[in-house]
Amino acid sequence: MTFHAMLRRTLYTVLIAALLAFFAIPMLWLASAPFDSDPGVGLRWPDWTLDNWRITFEHPYALGSLLNSIVLCAVATLVTTVLGTLASYALSRVRIPGRDALLYVLLLLSSVVTGTAAMVPIFVMMFQLGLINSQYATGLVIAGGMLPAAIFILKDFIDSVPRSYEESARVFGASPGQVLLHVVLPVARPGIATIMVWAFVQAWGNFLLPFLLLRDVSGQPAAVLLRTLKDEGGSANLTVIPVFSLLYAIPVVALYLFVSKRYGFRFHGGIKA
Repeated sequence: MTFHAMLRRTLYTVLIAALLAFFAIPMLWLASAPFDSDPGVGLRWPDWTLDNWRITFEHPYALGSLLNSIVLCAVATLVTTVLGTLASYALSRVRIPGRDALLYVLLLLSSVVTGTAAMVPIFVMMFQLGLINSQYATGLVIAGGMLPAAIFILKDFIDSVPRSYEESARVFGASPGQVLLHVVLPVARPGIATIMVWAFVQAWGNFLLPFLLLRDVSGQPAAVLLRTLKDEGGSANLTVIPVFSLLYAIPVVALYLFVSKRYGFRFHGGIKA
């Protein structure tokens, strides 16, 4: 092996090690700090204790905020997945003039008109409708922001389902609902699973909308409550934050592992007619 080849290989190894350390160190801190009697912002071998968990569970809003996040994400994920699937099926099978242009316009508008830009009209509308502090209404607003991208992605999966499958089902007397439920959806299942996890993660980490629309502390999700975890001096409460952060990460990881094992993930359709 030449000197230049050894140098390139060494630099490549150092670069990969640095990238791994960049991502691994926060994960190691998250795994060790909840069990450290004196957690700090640095990584060290913990002085093992469970007092941090007791203090976190005694927090008046910690566990409730996690439950609020689950409710909020369940509403947003269910609405996004169901409506996205139905809309993508309709756009895939019905010949609509300017169909592709409509999809790209929806995706473009959802990217350009971000949540920050739309906050004022959304807040005014929710206030006039009396839906401030409503978790279900907030979930619907979050779902509305995710629907264009969900439809755009799911349409590719629906397009990959051969029309001959549906025609065969209709020959045997299947209704349109049965065709969708028993023919199209099983084939597009990996795409639906992908959208479900994506929507859940987007809603789980959403801070701005719940922060503005859920003013009651007892109804706020974990993403909003996390910013309030401070001690008497106004500094970050490093006793509660590590435990709360670990609990906050578990549902997303668990959902990903469950869906990945049961359904798998793909970002494109894989069946040819």
